[in-house]
Amino acid sequence: MNNRQLFLSHLAQTTDFPLMIEIERAAGVYLYGPDGKSYLDLISGIGVSNVGHRHPKVLAAIQEQLDKYLHLMVYGEYVQQPQTLLAAALVDTLPPPLDNVYLVNSGSEAVEGALKLAKRYTNRREIVSCINAYHGSSHGALSVGGNEIFKRAYRPLLPGISHIGYGDMDHLEKITNSTAAVIIETIQGEAGVCVGSKAYFQALKKRCAETGALLILDEIQAGFGRTGKFWAFEHFDIRPDILVCAKGMGGGMPIGAFISSREIMSVFKNNPLLGHITTFGGHPVSAAASLATIQVIREENLTAQVAQKALLFKELLVHPKITGIRNKGLMMALNFESFDVLKPIIDRCIENGVITDWFLFCDHAMRIAPPLTISNEEIRLACSRIIQSIESVKKPLT
Repeated sequence: MNNRQLFLSHLAQTTDFPLMIEIERAAGVYLYGPDGKSYLDLISGIGVSNVGHRHPKVLAAIQEQLDKYLHLMVYGEYVQQPQTLLAAALVDTLPPPLDNVYLVNSGSEAVEGALKLAKRYTNRREIVSCINAYHGSSHGALSVGGNEIFKRAYRPLLPGISHIGYGDMDHLEKITNSTAAVIIETIQGEAGVCVGSKAYFQALKKRCAETGALLILDEIQAGFGRTGKFWAFEHFDIRPDILVCAKGMGGGMPIGAFISSREIMSVFKNNPLLGHITTFGGHPVSAAASLATIQVIREENLTAQVAQKALLFKELLVHPKITGIRNKGLMMALNFESFDVLKPIIDRCIENGVITDWFLFCDHAMRIAPPLTISNEEIRLACSRIIQSIESVKKPLT
């Protein structure tokens, strides 16, 4: 059996129509098939490869750690340099009092930990999240998700969850003295790159402070330079009580974190002891890769380049079928009339060597979230192929 047959026979499938693109290697902004065909990756593995695929400094950090040790002990028992240096580097990017890092394996797991932490610290049970929010697919993360289509088959989910409209000032009154936390994406991702106003986020923060609710900001997609700031919340002059991150954090390795103050995080130490546990969280190889990723973002000044690169995309992606563009930095959504218009264009883009897709809760918009390392020349090439793909797709039959 070849790889494609093995894929279909033995790997659990989540749709009846996987992309079935076979990749043999990757470097920078490119993926390469066994036949040598190259693909410009405009989605970074869904927001993961912020510093590109196989960045040399990330690979060097991985190799150096491989020569020392792999897994040693469950999280939080042994002093491991990759974990301690990473935690210190993360704290260095953050305002006080965000000084305590809990390392996990993924964004979903980080959300799970953040929800537990908020409930334990406040001794409250109600959580508020947003309509069309996406926070992951595990049970608790799914519970605070904001799209019923993805949830109904798995009910009953966590009780005590209510939803507000992202950016809707009138809904803030739903945050009450019974609310343990509000969890919100700083930039809504799967809703199609929705960006709240500074006034909204400051009002949200004020309402949380008034009611004693903790503010959990989910920057799983928006963090690590994606929006032109290291953290997206920097655009809004606020700070979270708990910050959740993953995806672009690891330079291609699996890792996530939830971050808070020492005071809040300390509740995991008693009643019960070991209030949150992970075996592989903060794996030393992933932690080393993450530290190298932070260093690359800073040393190569990648955040400072985001605004110019985003502007170039917007200047070049002009076509009658593109009905609008939303973005915060290099987190972009191109609107089309409908999914029926968009899907053939995405298929043609892939045929033409450009990988993009749509959003879970906004299927008429094309996702563009390339590695931050993408060059202006590569942006021009990608945009020309997108426009060519739009032109070459015939208008659907009505």
